[in-house]
Amino acid sequence: MPESATPVTPVTFPASFLWGAATSAYQIEGAVREDGRTPSIWDTFSHTPGKTAGGDTGDIAVDHYHRYRDDVALMAELGLGAYRFSISWPRVQPTGRGPAVQRGLDFYRRLVDELLAAGIKPAVTLYHWDLPQELEDAGGWPARDTAYRFAEYAGIVGEALGDRVEQWITLNEPWCAAFLGYASGVHAPGRTDPAAALRAAHHLNLAHGLGSVALRSVMPSRNSVALSLNTSVVRPLTQSPADRAAATKIDDLSGGIFHGPILRGAYPATLLEATARVTDWSFVQDGDLDAIHQPLDALCLNYYTPTVVSAADPDAAGPRADGHGASAHSPWPAADDVAFHQPPGERTEMGWSVDPTGLYDLITRYTREAPGLPLYVSENGAAYDDKPEPDGSVQDPERVAYLHGHLAAVRRAIADGADVRGYYLWSLLDNFEWAYGYEKRFGAVYVDYASQERTPKASALWYGRAARTGTLPPVEPVDSAE
Repeated sequence: MPESATPVTPVTFPASFLWGAATSAYQIEGAVREDGRTPSIWDTFSHTPGKTAGGDTGDIAVDHYHRYRDDVALMAELGLGAYRFSISWPRVQPTGRGPAVQRGLDFYRRLVDELLAAGIKPAVTLYHWDLPQELEDAGGWPARDTAYRFAEYAGIVGEALGDRVEQWITLNEPWCAAFLGYASGVHAPGRTDPAAALRAAHHLNLAHGLGSVALRSVMPSRNSVALSLNTSVVRPLTQSPADRAAATKIDDLSGGIFHGPILRGAYPATLLEATARVTDWSFVQDGDLDAIHQPLDALCLNYYTPTVVSAADPDAAGPRADGHGASAHSPWPAADDVAFHQPPGERTEMGWSVDPTGLYDLITRYTREAPGLPLYVSENGAAYDDKPEPDGSVQDPERVAYLHGHLAAVRRAIADGADVRGYYLWSLLDNFEWAYGYEKRFGAVYVDYASQERTPKASALWYGRAARTGTLPPVEPVDSAE
């Protein structure tokens, strides 16, 4: 095809495109002591003074455990075609070992049945950061055995739900689990050991590989096995060799450390070299890379904002503006020579810049790096300071504009040849936002935390129209003076 005939961005999305929303168990379920569930690392962390904003916990969250039928009805009313949720590991296998608690599995059986009856396709994430506390006490993700415990758990859930759930995601954002949990300590379990964080990353990779095998051993072959990565879209501040080297280092630590072994069966040589002063990588045993390098049926991508870096000024001092919470300890092992920069322009309540081009770049990158592998956007969204109007409605024009811009970027990537098969808005509901407690609202549905009343925001109604029609409705311009 000549260059002049390059296809223009289509007006509509493919008819088979999945329009969904996503949540995670600890952020929405509550009921932390019901039906045999025992504490996860997030129960312990959130109950530790000073770890979360306002001392907030997920004890009740938005009570989805008791309100799931109403929440599914709300999804159906909005016109969603898919729902990505996570399984609470300590609800299913309380100690992280041994047989399942059927009362815990029964909740997810009921949820899946309710979704299917409403015509909504379920997508299961097995691990969204809620490691059983007993496994953390035994060493957590830096301990090799945790990967084998995960594989056992994956087989249990796959056998229980694999006849009705076709889309499976082993891990959500293993970067956060490894580096925010074990290096900077801003996430559970709150440890600050960079060498342990690198071990955790490897064992999360191993868990994905072993878990994939376990899932496929108990499920129909038609089912899809994937994982969700939040690889940073890293941009050097300038094109100087020093800034480009800084970008390579952060790209290796956010993406290459996972997609290297998962997609190619090897860690990047630049990663191993850069982190050699932190660890000798002797925890990588013979056969591990083959175990990790399992075939994928799809790759899921989470995106919120790009990352801008430069070589650090040795005389500069101040907080690290990487967007991942305040800590005296860096989530980037062996990267103290890298400086992070806030791009100019619009930002969300998280302080993250709004830049849909980053999502386009992320999609097209993996289209090149994993040709032929279907892609999903498994998380994308924004936090804003949403408040009900006097009439009870919740107007969030900034989020509508955010979604329009990012979905347009997805549509552009599809037009340019990317095989993107679905999009999951983060998040369906306002919820417990990890260390930020209930201060940050990512939901398309507003939740009054005192009454648990749900109110679809303007963005939910807009997104529902997009889901029903396969097109992007127009948006009203946001008055930046308001």
